[in-house]
Amino acid sequence: MAMDEKLTQKVTIKSKADQKSKFKNFLKKCKQQHALLIMTVPFIIWLFIFKYLPIWGWTMAFQDYKPALSFSEQEWVGFKHFLFLFHDNHFLMVLRNTLAMSLINLVLGFVTAIGLAVFLNELRNLAFKRVVQTISYMPHFLSWVVAASLVSFTLSFDGIINEILVTFNLVKEEVLWLGIGEYFWGIIGAAETWKNVGWNAIIYLAAISMIDQEQYEAAKIDGASRVQRIWHITIPGMKSVIIVLLIMNIGYILESGFEPQYLLGNPLNVAYSENIDIFVLKYGISMFNFSLATAAGMFKTVVSFIFLIAANNISKRMGEGGLY
Repeated sequence: MAMDEKLTQKVTIKSKADQKSKFKNFLKKCKQQHALLIMTVPFIIWLFIFKYLPIWGWTMAFQDYKPALSFSEQEWVGFKHFLFLFHDNHFLMVLRNTLAMSLINLVLGFVTAIGLAVFLNELRNLAFKRVVQTISYMPHFLSWVVAASLVSFTLSFDGIINEILVTFNLVKEEVLWLGIGEYFWGIIGAAETWKNVGWNAIIYLAAISMIDQEQYEAAKIDGASRVQRIWHITIPGMKSVIIVLLIMNIGYILESGFEPQYLLGNPLNVAYSENIDIFVLKYGISMFNFSLATAAGMFKTVVSFIFLIAANNISKRMGEGGLY
């Protein structure tokens, strides 16, 4: 028993010494990098004010909030607004639309951005490569007001899409694309891809540029075709970047957007165009039902956080990289 106590004391003393040593090393690093720490102070203040301080407003989700009353005078109603959301068929429809558009944007966004990055990497004509890259990411700088006007004009009765389809006898008569709800998810997916594919490809191009060029030369000497080099060198070289971006985008699974749905939506396609953000605007903020709006926003945030953590843990268990 005496020996066990001595061993326990030694282990305790050693662990305390290790903790002191780590703390001293931490302070030493802080002194060495004090300039960087000072530079982070404005960001930390911004983060606290605009990201953490507003969390206090989540209390409205558990109240029948009245703007004219003070916090102590508000009526607490528990999970009343959450229960209303989960039993409301309209909100379930909105949730369906949000998930569908998010998944379409996620899949199309990743596939097209990776494909464009690989395509640009394989181009040998530098002038043509620059032209293609510039044209592809220019739409990203357009506001959605302008982009939605272009999409609406393109899909109108006398737009270029209907003219091409009618000219080649692919359809018998012009189609009112934005008037058919079943087409809306595909239209949003195509519009989002057109607007952001070039911009999203930039980070994949950066990842490709970090791949050791000797791997390509060795594979070429061994007789590997261009497709084989892409599949066995380029794609695996982007793997870590793809996983990190996928995890981050899964965290935004309930963020299907607001501007394109709001600008391209109309009474004919509202059953497919309305998402959670528009629901919050229509039935929460516009009708002064701030508690319902807060409950819907809180639900979206919590679900996104759960998806983010789950995706990160699954990635790490499969032996891949993660966010932390």
